[in-house]
Amino acid sequence: MGRKRRREAERPTIHPKNKYSENPPDFALLASLYPSFEPFVFYSRDGRPRIQWTDFNATRELTRVLLLHDHGISWWIPDGQLCPTVPNRSNYIHWIEDLLSTDIIPKTCTNSDKVRGFDIGTGANCIYPLLGASLQGWSFVGSDATDVALEWAEKNVKNNPHISELIEIRKVESCQSSGKESHNGESACEINLDSSGHVDEAEPSSSSPFDLPIDANNIYHGPPVLLGVVKDGEQFDFCMCNPPFFETMEEAGLNPKTSCGGTPAEMVCPGGEKAFITRIIEDSVALNQTFRWYTSMVGRKLNLKILKTKLWEVGVTVVKTTEFVQGQTCRWGLAWTFVPPARNIISPCVTEKKNLSFMLEGVQRQFSAIDVLHSVESFFHSAGASCKLNSASFTVDITASKDHCNAILKNEVNVVDEAAGGKHLQEMSSSSSCFHVPLNSLSFRVSVFQQIPGTLLVKGSLQHGDSPFPGLFSSIFQQLEADLSYKFRQSTAASGESGLISIRYG
Repeated sequence: MGRKRRREAERPTIHPKNKYSENPPDFALLASLYPSFEPFVFYSRDGRPRIQWTDFNATRELTRVLLLHDHGISWWIPDGQLCPTVPNRSNYIHWIEDLLSTDIIPKTCTNSDKVRGFDIGTGANCIYPLLGASLQGWSFVGSDATDVALEWAEKNVKNNPHISELIEIRKVESCQSSGKESHNGESACEINLDSSGHVDEAEPSSSSPFDLPIDANNIYHGPPVLLGVVKDGEQFDFCMCNPPFFETMEEAGLNPKTSCGGTPAEMVCPGGEKAFITRIIEDSVALNQTFRWYTSMVGRKLNLKILKTKLWEVGVTVVKTTEFVQGQTCRWGLAWTFVPPARNIISPCVTEKKNLSFMLEGVQRQFSAIDVLHSVESFFHSAGASCKLNSASFTVDITASKDHCNAILKNEVNVVDEAAGGKHLQEMSSSSSCFHVPLNSLSFRVSVFQQIPGTLLVKGSLQHGDSPFPGLFSSIFQQLEADLSYKFRQSTAASGESGLISIRYG
């Protein structure tokens, strides 16, 4: 029971940079300031102001007043269009900010002072470009294929002249109307790519790099996503996407607790989100480093695992995930890149050291040495390594085989469910070819010591003489340091600093 309560307490929450992380929307205040919102507010038995989340008009008006009151954005959408929630969408923007600030991969765009993003399927609401331009000063291309979405996205941009120059709304031609063909005569939307990004001239059903079944429900057949929309010579720092999560409108309407609207074009595609994001992955193989980061929301955790596997298959260099939580709704963020990671080469004198340590500073008050110890155990156990925890001595003995070490270095550690407060970069990744791991097992002990309140010392010691493969122990220990830092440090995300302390040797 205690373990279950502890896990529930560690569930990811709103991003610490989010405007609403410390001050949730005050419905009573908003009702007093905006008469149009007042009719939608009622008070529960405990005296708290609430709105009816199943009322589209209420959720739309809440989004309108939040964007106006907190972001200075004038906004509206017609009936039936997808109505976004501002705190959740802000989480995505701040996660993108985290990705861009990380030093795992170098910056590739030539103009280093300006960030340029691409919003796949921006919708009538155009929420990501509006928030990204307002909060961060980023420029955007927002794409869409439907006339209504394009019309209202343009209106929402023009109604905000202070940021309108930062946002371009780009029309996506459908397969039927575009008339665009590939060099082999197929519709541009039906092009399939091999893992090198070359056009495969075989039948689409058999040419997918992911061996999708010959089934229309598993292959995306809609308008172009990135290929055919991104122009020659363009460079972007990132793309983002709130994909159609569902395969049918009936499936989309299964949640009776909310009413966010949404047209079939916004909510549904054959094969659902898995097919749509698979198309983004296929396009990214061809576009490669045109984008520094490719990202998308994912609605189902099972799909997240499947898509991560596909990403490694096509040769990405880094994969990252996060979890977006708002109320009872969970979404995951998936990011990948083809940019080679920037890694410091470990010198021979360093790689031979048997004892490593780092200080974990700024630990949130609710976490103790035993919490960190359990997280250490989970980090290695999730990769399949053998772990023996001794809570009396605050140690974990780890034995990791070749496959376990590879899983850690390739970031196949399943840590999404182990997130503690403030962990928003869920996974630290590395090139899948950093090390060749011999058949020998790596055995070491990790110890955690309380120094002063908020500061812990984490030590790692090889247990059986020298490492049979120098450098591997150090690299894995760096991964552990990064994971613990993002989990337990209270000020890292808020300050925008990496918060990582160099490992000390000896």
